[in-house]
Amino acid sequence: MTDPKNIFSYRKFWAGRFGPAPFLPMSRAEMDELGWDSCDIVLVTGDAYVDHPSFGMAIIGRLLESQGFRVGIIAQPDWNSAELFKALGKPNLFFGVTAGNMDSMVNHYTSDRRLRRDDSYTPDGAGGKRPDRAVIVYSQRCREAYREVPIVIGGIEASLRRIAQFDHWSEKVRRSILVDSKADLLIYGNAERALVEVAHRAAKGQALRGMHDVRGVSYMLDAVPEGWTVLTPDLVDEKAEIEESESEPDEAAVLTAVAERAKAQSGTTVVRLPAYDRVKDDKVLYAHASRILHQESNPGNARPLVQRHGDKQVWLTAPPIPLTTPEMDGVYDLPYARAPHPSYGDAKIPAWDMIRFSVNIMRGCFGGCSFCSITEHEGRIIQSRSEASILREIADIRDKVPGFTGIISDLGGPTANMYRLACKSKEIETVCRRPSCVFPDVCKNLNTDHSSLIGLYRKARAIPGVKKIHIASGLRYDLAVKSPEYVKELVTHHVGGYLKVAPEHTETGPLDKMMKPGMGSYDTFKEMFERYSKEAGKEQYLIPYFIAAHPGTTDEDMMNLALWLKKNKFRADQVQTFLPSPMSPSATMYHTELNPLKPIRRVGGEAVFSAKGIRQRRLHKAFLRYHDPENWPLLRDALKRMGRGDLIGPAKHQLIPLGQPLGTGRTGGEGVRAGRKHGAQSFMTQHTRPARPSSR
Repeated sequence: MTDPKNIFSYRKFWAGRFGPAPFLPMSRAEMDELGWDSCDIVLVTGDAYVDHPSFGMAIIGRLLESQGFRVGIIAQPDWNSAELFKALGKPNLFFGVTAGNMDSMVNHYTSDRRLRRDDSYTPDGAGGKRPDRAVIVYSQRCREAYREVPIVIGGIEASLRRIAQFDHWSEKVRRSILVDSKADLLIYGNAERALVEVAHRAAKGQALRGMHDVRGVSYMLDAVPEGWTVLTPDLVDEKAEIEESESEPDEAAVLTAVAERAKAQSGTTVVRLPAYDRVKDDKVLYAHASRILHQESNPGNARPLVQRHGDKQVWLTAPPIPLTTPEMDGVYDLPYARAPHPSYGDAKIPAWDMIRFSVNIMRGCFGGCSFCSITEHEGRIIQSRSEASILREIADIRDKVPGFTGIISDLGGPTANMYRLACKSKEIETVCRRPSCVFPDVCKNLNTDHSSLIGLYRKARAIPGVKKIHIASGLRYDLAVKSPEYVKELVTHHVGGYLKVAPEHTETGPLDKMMKPGMGSYDTFKEMFERYSKEAGKEQYLIPYFIAAHPGTTDEDMMNLALWLKKNKFRADQVQTFLPSPMSPSATMYHTELNPLKPIRRVGGEAVFSAKGIRQRRLHKAFLRYHDPENWPLLRDALKRMGRGDLIGPAKHQLIPLGQPLGTGRTGGEGVRAGRKHGAQSFMTQHTRPARPSSR
């Protein structure tokens, strides 16, 4: 993996003479005020335009502006015709299309495919302001508006659909979104490095479809070019199986692996995924393709991938090389207005309200949770900002953001406590193929020193005008317990009464499929949390949240989780049922009932049970809300069927009562909330935190 060109070292495009805009223009009138006769690049997004680095379009727009390009934004256009896609005129270079910070289908529908009524990324939270499968629809309208203008697609919706993928909402395997959108180029993952290169090359006249050597992109070809060696892995890749059994590689093994992979990294080897026409009907081959994709995810050793779609070849170049700390600083130090576009007036944008006083300090996640899209989209290598850049942003919030009261709502990112954590050896990191650095245990090669984060917290608290800094991002408690000093610092200064953590389950079966630690780590963290809270003289509560119906979860698993909740006096006000996000290993388990975390075989692979029927999924959700009388009829029937009628009754060790309050009993409904008993603590479980990721 060679060192890439710094994204801020390119010679600026000539239009850089205009300088930065107060806001990127959304109308011709704004273009006129800036003295522009045209836009070089027009970005189309499913989100409202908020000029803040937690919003992907703002980061991409400001970054392209810093390269000298004139960038306009079309936010949440009416997609029923192409007229609004002409609002800024014909772009000189290309359209950039994204669904927004969230996948449009996840944005629109619950895990049970019920239509959501609101949208956090829209003024006043109004729903219905973006279409289903927004990337495809927007791309079609851009093509209708200006047929000859190239189209680049990106963001989380495009990124997680870059190959043939199972689609929960249609219950079928769909083609790569590149094929369905007919875009010229797909950029996956965090797009800064690839997009800057693509823009400068396009400005020099190179066609987007010819940019075959840019990392982190996908395009279509008629055939594999001459000179390439095509590898077609068997259903059981014995070499990969051996490599993955070495859960913690050592220096001696690394030297051999480096030599073996050097030839594969020479730029002449591509790995073939099973074709779309095969994986759409063959679940074993689908699981096999999923496994290969995730094996080829480390930028240090991943090879290009190719997958046939009819008479076309969808080609994915190797993953992008992560940004350096100076590059991250450059991205977050761009001249954001840190506010919604003035055209929205006094309208409230819920996602903006949630993050307006928060700061992203890093990106990426090496947790590798199989149901989560963060590692797949942002990568597992942590990319951290410098202390100076973070502290400058806090000062900017204090000085420039209306309504600041001295409270920073979060210092975090995809996780709260992976800042500056990395593999102890660059050589090991380069060749490692583990999907997670913390499962089944924290890798011995992982640096778990939290001192940099502790120092950042202390300096941030010392900034004049800052009264309190909360930590609201998800905490990896299995990492935190490796640094008692960090836990003490967090609990003493940065918990606002409640701290949410994510065990996700209590039982080994589902936890192994999620690639989450066992409850031992949670118990250790809980003891530390309570001890340090007491030492600080604070009454604080640890709030665990859980997920229902994840693949590998049986009815008995959910029953045991419910018993744990009651024993520990927890009650869930909201719960989350598993949603198979495109391209995730968990979605593969759900669709194929096979485990892609293990070698895939035609016969004898590891089978995975998955709750699919609506009644069973409601049952799993009902176990999490065992205290709600509306769920008791469903739970009584299930417990009797499971031979656990002994859990029905009035005793404390029993889960639900014999009797039913009047006016309740609609199975699986939202009905009357039961009163608290035995001092039970109410809490919320929430897996979609809408405003945190900067998903481009």
